[in-house]
Amino acid sequence: MSAEMIPVVSVLSVFGSLSFIAYLFLSTRNKERMALIERGSDASIFASRNGEGISLTLRLGLLAMGIGAGILLAEALYTAGMREDIAFPAMIFLTGGVGLLLAYVMDERNRKKQDQKPG
Repeated sequence: MSAEMIPVVSVLSVFGSLSFIAYLFLSTRNKERMALIERGSDASIFASRNGEGISLTLRLGLLAMGIGAGILLAEALYTAGMREDIAFPAMIFLTGGVGLLLAYVMDERNRKKQDQKPG
């Protein structure tokens, strides 16, 4: 095999593996749902949770903002004299985690508001 084929084969094998995993997930989920429907189970378990919690977009946005802030803070720490190989990963993970923690707090606050609504 020539050296030019290695990246092509690598990409195709990764794509093929991910496609196969997605196929197995979707086909298994479909079989489970069909079995529940045939038994006469309530179909409400398949309904999405619209209006509950915060959206995935907001969660990912807060994570991205945290990572961006982490890169900026790491650059400031690196300029102040901290080692680069410590400053960047530490600040990225720390502020990314803060972003996810903020998303969790927002989600809990939203759930409490939903529970307090009369009805």
